[in-house]
Amino acid sequence: MSGRHAGIPMQPTGGAIGRRASGFAASLGIWLALLALIVVATLVSPDFLTPTNLLNIVRQASVVGIAAVGVTLVMITGGVDLSVGAVISFAAPLAATIMAGDDASIPIAIAAVLAMGLAVGIANGTIIARLNVPPFILTLGTAAVVVGITQLYTGGAAAGVVAPGFRSIFNARIGPVSVLAIVFLMVVLAGLVIQRRMTLGRRIYLVGANPNAAFISGVPVNRTLVTVYAISGFTAALGGLALLARSGVSSNFAGQGYEFDVLAAVVLGGTTFVGGRGGIGGTVAGVLILVASFNLVNILGLNFNIQAVVKGVIIVAAAALYALSTRREETA
Repeated sequence: MSGRHAGIPMQPTGGAIGRRASGFAASLGIWLALLALIVVATLVSPDFLTPTNLLNIVRQASVVGIAAVGVTLVMITGGVDLSVGAVISFAAPLAATIMAGDDASIPIAIAAVLAMGLAVGIANGTIIARLNVPPFILTLGTAAVVVGITQLYTGGAAAGVVAPGFRSIFNARIGPVSVLAIVFLMVVLAGLVIQRRMTLGRRIYLVGANPNAAFISGVPVNRTLVTVYAISGFTAALGGLALLARSGVSSNFAGQGYEFDVLAAVVLGGTTFVGGRGGIGGTVAGVLILVASFNLVNILGLNFNIQAVVKGVIIVAAAALYALSTRREETA
C-alpha cells in the first residue's frame, strides 16, 4: 500500500456508518434548501416557476452537474480534482479540430475527447496512489499541464469547426426535455448505481473513512483511487462536450473557472474534503441551487457580477453549516 495511507488511526465500523448517516441528513437538508429557494424565487419572480424556465435550468446545469458526479466520488475518498476545468477547456478545441465541420467525424471526436479525459484521470489517480502526492497539489499541476497542452495544440487561438450535426443532436428535445438534460440525468443515475449498488461504491466510502483500515480489510485502495479519478476525468470530458454543444464555440478557455463551480456544488451537497461522507444525491441538489440562483439573478436583470457574489455567499454558508454539523457530531 502507498505511504499515503500509513499512520492513519483505525476507526470502528460504526464510524463509517455514522458518516453515511450524517451524509444522508446533509443530503436531505440540501434538498429542503433547494425547495426553499424555489419558493422564494417564485415569490420574487413568477417567471421562475414556468416549465420552460425549469427545464432550461436543468439544461444549464448539465455541464457542472456531469463533471460534479465524478468529483463527488473523488471527494468521498478524501481527495479532490482541480483539473476538471482544464479538461473541460481542452474538450472544445480537441473535438472541433477533429470534427472540422464534418458530421461524419462526430463519433471519432467524441471518442477522442472522452479518451483524453480518461487518460488525464488515470494519470492523476496513478500518481496520487503510487507516489504519495497530495491530490490538491497534483491535480492543480495537472490542470496547468493540460492548459499548456491545449495552447500548444491550438497555437493559442480558437481552432476547428464544430459540425452542425453535433449541436443539433445534443440540443434536440425529446418531448419538452433537451438531450443535454437527459445525458446529465443518465450520468447521475450511473453515479448513483456505482455509489449505492456496486462494490466500488462501498470501497469508495471505506477508503474515505479510513484508508488504512480499508487496506487491512482487503480493499484494493490504490485501484479504487485510480478508478475514481478516471471517472472524474471521463465526466469532466463529457461535461466539456456538453459545454461545446451549448455554446458552439471552440474556445481554449471555455472551462476556465468550472472547477470552482463543481467544487462549490459538491461541497454544498454535503460531500466534504474529510472523506467518507456525502453522495451524488446531495451534489445534484447543490448543482441545482447554484444554477437556479444564477438563473434568478438573470431573470431579475441584475448585474452579471452578482453571480460571483451569490456563489461566494453560498460556499461560505455551506462551509459554516458543515462546521456546525461537525461540531454537533463531536459533542454528541
